[in-house]
Amino acid sequence: MVLADLGRRINAAMTDLTRSNVVDEKALDSMVKEICMALLESDVNVKLVSTLRANIKKKINLKDQAPGVNRRRIVQKTVFDELCALVDCQPENGDAPVFKPKKGRSNVIMFVGLQGSGKTTSCTKLALWYQRRGFKVGLVCADTFRAGAFDQLKQNATKAKVPYYGSYTETDPVAVAAAGVARFKSEKFDIIIVDTSGRHRQEQELFAEMVQISQAVKPDQTIMVLDASIGQAAESQSKAFKESSDFGAIILTKMDGHAKGGGAISAVAATRTPIVFVGTGEHIHDLEPFTPTQFISKLLGMGDIRGLVDHVKHMNLDQKETMKHIEQGIFTIRDLRDQMSNIMKMGPLSKMAGMIPGMSQLMGEVGEEESGKRLKRMMYIMDSMTEKELDSDGKVFVSEPTRLTRVAKGSGTTVREVEEVLSQQRTMARMVKQVGGKKPPRPKMKRLRA
Repeated sequence: MVLADLGRRINAAMTDLTRSNVVDEKALDSMVKEICMALLESDVNVKLVSTLRANIKKKINLKDQAPGVNRRRIVQKTVFDELCALVDCQPENGDAPVFKPKKGRSNVIMFVGLQGSGKTTSCTKLALWYQRRGFKVGLVCADTFRAGAFDQLKQNATKAKVPYYGSYTETDPVAVAAAGVARFKSEKFDIIIVDTSGRHRQEQELFAEMVQISQAVKPDQTIMVLDASIGQAAESQSKAFKESSDFGAIILTKMDGHAKGGGAISAVAATRTPIVFVGTGEHIHDLEPFTPTQFISKLLGMGDIRGLVDHVKHMNLDQKETMKHIEQGIFTIRDLRDQMSNIMKMGPLSKMAGMIPGMSQLMGEVGEEESGKRLKRMMYIMDSMTEKELDSDGKVFVSEPTRLTRVAKGSGTTVREVEEVLSQQRTMARMVKQVGGKKPPRPKMKRLRA
């Protein structure tokens, strides 16, 4: 993802601050300046960047900090919180909450958007996403304007094994949409996704047609698909569609190939329209739910354990033992090995690496091919460990350092590489403890009576 360059620049600025001997106003100003420059170069609106800068300066008052306070931690948390606020797209108080489909009833979702934004592909991605979560999903092609639209949806749906409906002879999109929705409703489908023609705000006839389709199928949710490459223009386009279709959510596509993705997200966030998913690649599985905290965590290389767990959960992999451990806040070396093995099965390494703390920096330093080789070497190291070592939290290597040498020799690697694997396991274990494990409440001391 090109946005990874933005993440590396922000990370570098924060690292420079944490490594400086003194965290003072000068060091803080330098860090904030570098972060703002990185955001502006990613096409984030000047006003939004200015607000972020002012908020950081307002919340971090180094002069009033008490002696002994960890200034570095305060700065890191404040920057993280403000970056999350920058891309937070949750509806304001009084607005309708984001729609969530329910099983046992027909939920109609209508897609609208500009031509070439990736709307038809996103329809199939969303259908597959819901299907893998137990929903019965059907696709309806109401795009009779673009040549080959039905063929494209038919091909995508067949690949994803999702039922579809369309017509080669009927030219009225309203009639096709109504017939398709009626058919899937009669067959008790949980989710019916209606794909419509791409249109621009200047095309009044197509906009009127979109309104007619909406009146015919009465969608529970209307989703607008936006191309992330348009950057700040996403704000004006989303407002234009909002006036006509009154959509309730947005899917941003092509987030994997454009540096303007940050600008598109922040622009849409300014309209207070929630982004529900982001498209991160051309593969049919490259659709991720969007939440500000998880997005910023991945951007800054902090990983996304929740996203990784959810992704693995719906890959139909045998992960019962690992999931049980994660719920308990435990993460052994064996769990790390199992997750690494699954990562190699789950598509491009660049996508999955962003979910693992520290792995995105590794990808940025050496590239995908070299990262794949390193990942295999990590597997060799863990395959050279005993059952006792795999089921441990790694402390056994601290108490018995000779184990490091033995594993290194057995795997054809170095002691340093073995230590890096153990460091990776400790990082993951800390994250898992925050996500799943909770410390039991301390027993209350009974008052002793004299």
